[in-house]
Amino acid sequence: MNTFINSRFCTRFGLTTPVALAPMALASGGALASACARAGALGLVGGGYGDLAWTQREYTLALQAAETGRIGCGFITWKLDENASALDWVLDHAPEHRPRAVMLSFGDARRYAARIAASGAALICQIQRMEQAPQAVEAGATVIVAQGAEAGGHGMNALNGRATMTFVPELADWLAAHAPDTLLLAAGGIADGRTLAAAMILGADGALVGSRLWATAESLAPQGAKELAVRTDGDGTARSPVFDILRRKNWPAPYDFRAIRNPLHRVWEERIDTLRSEPAAARDAYDAAVLAGDYTAAHVTVGEGVGLVRDLPTAAELIARMDQGARALLN
Repeated sequence: MNTFINSRFCTRFGLTTPVALAPMALASGGALASACARAGALGLVGGGYGDLAWTQREYTLALQAAETGRIGCGFITWKLDENASALDWVLDHAPEHRPRAVMLSFGDARRYAARIAASGAALICQIQRMEQAPQAVEAGATVIVAQGAEAGGHGMNALNGRATMTFVPELADWLAAHAPDTLLLAAGGIADGRTLAAAMILGADGALVGSRLWATAESLAPQGAKELAVRTDGDGTARSPVFDILRRKNWPAPYDFRAIRNPLHRVWEERIDTLRSEPAAARDAYDAAVLAGDYTAAHVTVGEGVGLVRDLPTAAELIARMDQGARALLN
């Protein structure tokens, strides 16, 4: 059985723990990405929707705080199709400041693959179904992320989503047969040493960690949201379009959004069509709640792994815990 010493993901990116920070929009800022990088993981800044000013500020901060060669950036692919200026800015850096990796999710990465490859960055493609794997390989992905529907934030909807437990080994077998040099990360529910070890046993080379690193000291998520996550178990989230509609995010099918299933979500989750057609009053309530830090209506972006979130450590503390726990089990 492989241990971290010969993890292909660690070897490829110079890591000590086979973990990548999920590039969560507005949460995976420069402080969190650099903390992960210094702790031996791959720190991916959450370029998200491609906001140029935000990406410039947070990516610059990450580089300044962690001269490790373990800093990258991630973007929502369908938003790049509308405006790729943030990606262009990141790739236009001097070679020593270019991202070690660029992660693209939710769309066809082939349009951007050549310019990412030309920059020297590794391409990471996140997928949610087996049918997306050949396209990611064709794009030249160094790493493919298998995202289960347990994951927080955006992912495949309930009709089309896969469970991490079965998706990872099936994709591992497919890659072994069709693209054996392509690395595989598991995403969705990876929140401690046990789940990291499980991902490795299932055939992954490591894990992309979102919700658990969202709930750390360096995350840009609001403190009140983090504290609510600590008090929420894994039954307390739901996947639906509700918060995308309330936030005016026009996500394409078949993707939707997992967050804590708060009272405002419960009001609308059975009336999606009505919410789409008459969103004004609900949006007003949501907007007011965001301003007030009222999480009975404002969203809290976590996945089913929130049930394993019991404190708010630094990223370094958390990665050390995951590393030690997984090593003990795998050894």
